Amino acid sequence: MSLTVIILVVLAAFGAAYLVYSRALVRTFALDDAARTPAHEMNDGVDYCPTAPGMLAAQHFSAITAAGPIVGPITAGLMFGWMPALLWIVLGCIFIGAVHDFSALVASVRHKARSVAEVMREHTSGRAYYVFLVFIWLSLMYVIVAFTDLTAKAFLAKDPALGEIGPGVASSSVMYLVLAFVLGVCFKKGLKSLPATLIFVPVLFGIVWFGQKLPLAIPSFGALGRQRAWELLILVYCGFASVAPLWSLLQPRGFLGGWFLYVTIGAGLVGLLFGSFFFSEGFTATYPMFLGWGTGAKFLFPFLFVTIACGACSGFHGIVCSGTTSKQIDKEGHVRAVGYGAMLGEGVVAVISLACVMILAKGAKGTPDAIYAKGIANFLRIFGIPASIAVAFGTLAFATFIFDTLDVCTRLGRQIFAELFGISGNLGRALGTIVTLGIPAYFLMGASGDAWKTYWLVFGTSNQLLAGLTLLGVTVWLVQARKTAWFVGFPMAFLIATTMTSLVLFIRDAFAAGAGLQAKQVGVVAAVLLLLAGWLVFEAVVALTKARSRAAEA
Repeated sequence: MSLTVIILVVLAAFGAAYLVYSRALVRTFALDDAARTPAHEMNDGVDYCPTAPGMLAAQHFSAITAAGPIVGPITAGLMFGWMPALLWIVLGCIFIGAVHDFSALVASVRHKARSVAEVMREHTSGRAYYVFLVFIWLSLMYVIVAFTDLTAKAFLAKDPALGEIGPGVASSSVMYLVLAFVLGVCFKKGLKSLPATLIFVPVLFGIVWFGQKLPLAIPSFGALGRQRAWELLILVYCGFASVAPLWSLLQPRGFLGGWFLYVTIGAGLVGLLFGSFFFSEGFTATYPMFLGWGTGAKFLFPFLFVTIACGACSGFHGIVCSGTTSKQIDKEGHVRAVGYGAMLGEGVVAVISLACVMILAKGAKGTPDAIYAKGIANFLRIFGIPASIAVAFGTLAFATFIFDTLDVCTRLGRQIFAELFGISGNLGRALGTIVTLGIPAYFLMGASGDAWKTYWLVFGTSNQLLAGLTLLGVTVWLVQARKTAWFVGFPMAFLIATTMTSLVLFIRDAFAAGAGLQAKQVGVVAAVLLLLAGWLVFEAVVALTKARSRAAEA
């Protein structure tokens, strides 16, 4: 099947969803542009600041889109075939993921831009607030484990035709971070966005070429090995980045990373739409559509739906929606473009990633970073870019998206840890960072083989369960307010049922005969997550029962 036809159908489905279903959500929530949003009520020019919808949508899109919609679709496509993965991305994105982001953003805006955990506390109990924070913190651990391992593998990547490209990508990544710091200093000194774009963006893409000319290889450090050494160095970077001022690294890196994201999406779309008109091969779906209902012990239900989290639905989007984006909404009507529209954009990223699997031959294997890089290089052929540069670009783009996730997760983790234990100031920052990174370091150093494979499904499960619990909080709020809630209630029930099934299967496998230490560690954490989620569901049921009683008495 032609990739051009597939991407046109997907774009048409997303366009129809935005024009029809998102408008229905606007009417259901009764969004009112005349209402004062928290950005106006608490405008301080720092955290709370009314922002133009186009600029805010771009900022939000960059914040939510990282490596998740790349790794998940590629992994699931290899496991089950590309058709089940494609259907879940499209339908999940339209009816679950975008609804989750939209409703989480509305809920936060209507609650003075407070977090989803605080919304849960207001409508259930104080206990639910702390349980929710613990759940989020544990979920962040697995993001850091999986993405750190994937980044280290990208820094050691080898291509059969091109040789070692990983050390060059590592060199480009270091230069990328240095460039981001220099840009942050320039922004601090008053440099405007337009000249910054004209100066720094060409340099950004120049380091893709230059990195391959100056590869960065590190020694193996004895028994530790090069991959584990890279993982420790990446965690050390995350520690410094998580406590650095926002202006010095996170904000300028987001600015540069956004350009990587947009160029990668644009190149992928152009290649998918027009490549088949210029090349006779490489632009049709050759990988099997369907490989069966299960691969070994991993059945399509529930594992398809937790393997592809970001790109179809992501609970961490709710943290972004209620953490920073809700504080910048100028008018309630802008939630449609920012919340619903940005999630559809992430769906496009996921489909482009899945297309990198579609063009493979049956039985093909590889790591997500290698498959993505080769796929993007294939799509870039339409621009006449040499294969060596194109593959390096794809690999660096992959690593860049992961960097955007890693230090943000570390920052969130140390903030939540400090809040849970009531530790403030420098002690809270230091202790929160050490513990938040110490646990992933323990898992990584004790892992055998590819750690990301072991922990990716746990990450996806916790992420999807977080989305379900966020929708649970929104459902309680709407029911208590006597508003229509089915459009969030059904996705909530599906996500909670799917993810709890996944956790039960993890626990079963972890304590089966012959299970290793890593499996047992996964099982213990799965049991804790299941307990916390069950607790939150119980708190919600109690709150809903009280709401019905009050309604009956009225």
